[in-house]
This record gives sequence, C-alpha cells and structure tokens, in this order.
Amino acid sequence: MKRIKRPYVMTARAAKAEATRARILTAAMELYTGRSIEDFTLDEVAALSETTVQTVLRVFGSKDQLIYAALGELAARGMSLKPTPPGDVAAAVTAIFDVYETMGDLVIQYLNDERRRPSLQPILQQGRENHRDWVKSVFAPLLKLQNGGGRAQLLNILDVATDVYVWKLLRRDQALGRPAAEAIMRRLINGASNAEVADGKDPLAQLVGRRQPAS
Repeated sequence: MKRIKRPYVMTARAAKAEATRARILTAAMELYTGRSIEDFTLDEVAALSETTVQTVLRVFGSKDQLIYAALGELAARGMSLKPTPPGDVAAAVTAIFDVYETMGDLVIQYLNDERRRPSLQPILQQGRENHRDWVKSVFAPLLKLQNGGGRAQLLNILDVATDVYVWKLLRRDQALGRPAAEAIMRRLINGASNAEVADGKDPLAQLVGRRQPAS
C-alpha cells in the first residue's frame, strides 16, 4: 500500500525550503551591495547563508540566476517612488532623490556590471522603461505644452535630467549636498521646459538636441 504523506509534513518541508532560499537571497544581496559581481563567490554565499554551494545551485541554478533574483528582490524593496502631483517639479525631484539616496550607488554598480553579465540586462531595461514611464506621468503637464518633435525631444531631456548618472555626478563626483544637488536638477528641468533660456538665446531643448550625436 502506498504511503500517503501527511499534509503538515509537506508544509514543514516547504517552509524549510523557503527559509533556505530566503537566507541565500539575503546573503547574496548583502555581498553584492558591498562589492562587484566578480568579487564574491558562491562559497561565500553558502557560508553566509549557513548552507552548501550544492544547495545554492540546486535552488537557483547558477550564480547569474542568483544575482538576477537578488536584483529583483532589491528593486522590489527599495525602488518605489512617492506619488507626486503631475507637474510639481520640486516634489518629483525630491521623490527621485529619495530613491537614489537609498539605491543609487547600487544601481550604478548594476549598470557597470551590465556588459559583463547579460543576465542583468532584462531587469535594467525594465528599470529604464519604468523611469521613462514615470517621467511621462509626473511631467505630463510640461510635455503637453509641446507639440510633435518638440514634445519627444523634451521627454528625452527630462529623462536624462532625472537619470541616476546625473545624481551620481552631483552627489558623488562633485560631492554636493543634497539640497544643492536637488536645486540643480530642478533648474535643469525648469530650464528645459521653458520656451527660452534666460539670456534669450535658442531654446534649451534645441541646444541639447544639437549636441546629441546623430543616430
């Protein structure tokens, strides 16, 4: 007679497996946030999560798949934006800075690793698309003031002006305080959305467009 496994035994086993997976994922996140992909090993992940390399591979399949899962978890935990009224530039800049101050360095690290690790590309591409969708939504009143090619160009400028690399340049490379850095990002956005720059020369959108390499 075939022995029927008791439901509580299966539940306990599933809970144990999920706990092991969570420990491995937490270990990978902790290691990855402190160094690049190349600088930590599955042996370290296994040791930190109190399991074996064989178990890590059984659960996630490969180091790349583990990293991919860790990135997804990190993004889910820390990459949310506070709702802001459409057209409120100051609130939008504060919201994006809240994210960058928490996750910006890690995002830059992901981007640096992207070429070496193709498995990172889907999640990073999704991040780019999410950012562009956010720009379209939060700056919708500014974009509606433009028509056709002007609107498309302004969207590109606002996408760039709020990018994580702008945050890095201001906060890390130039070591500006957050208020000063936010003020510069606000000025970039407001300048791009105005019809003309302060000195009466060509519109800022046109100036930026002229400096972009031909596609």
